[in-house]
Amino acid sequence: MTTAVKVHEDAKSRLEELQAEIRLQTGRSVTQQELLTRLIDDAYESRDEVIDSFRKSAVPLSEEEKAAMRRDRYHSGVETDESDIDDVLYG
Repeated sequence: MTTAVKVHEDAKSRLEELQAEIRLQTGRSVTQQELLTRLIDDAYESRDEVIDSFRKSAVPLSEEEKAAMRRDRYHSGVETDESDIDDVLYG
């Protein structure tokens, strides 16, 4: 069973480019249906990344978010310089 899905012209164009690139590099012709099925299968395997890509961007922060970050900061009383950070990160 197939169902029609509307896509923007630029997405359709990129799908066609990818389809052509597959044909050029593999010598195998694939239908757009096969290609979309493969892309969906791959996206399903990494669905957390796909879902995260639709979350509201954290940058730039709103003034309220900046204020919350400043409120939650604390001073440990220890001076830290770049070499200290490098030691912690890289051993």
